[in-house]
Amino acid sequence: MPPVHRVHLERAAEADLRALPGSEFERAVQRIKALAEDPRFPGCRKIAGSRSDWRVRMGAYRIIYEVDDAERTVTVIRVRHRHVAYR
Repeated sequence: MPPVHRVHLERAAEADLRALPGSEFERAVQRIKALAEDPRFPGCRKIAGSRSDWRVRMGAYRIIYEVDDAERTVTVIRVRHRHVAYR
């Protein structure tokens, strides 16, 4: 079955992914692929104070993304350590 949403990575997210340790990189890629199927799967939370930003936990890292249901896209904004993810 084809993905429901198209996934786009912002340049900052691409750089964040390249900086991840190998095992975390693989986990991040799998989570991002899962967002194409269901951008609001269990465990995903809306970021307080934001209209369209969501986050998914991945160990000590967070994937910050935006969902546009009208365009059926998921834009990954950042993939960062939890201590700096929301700055």
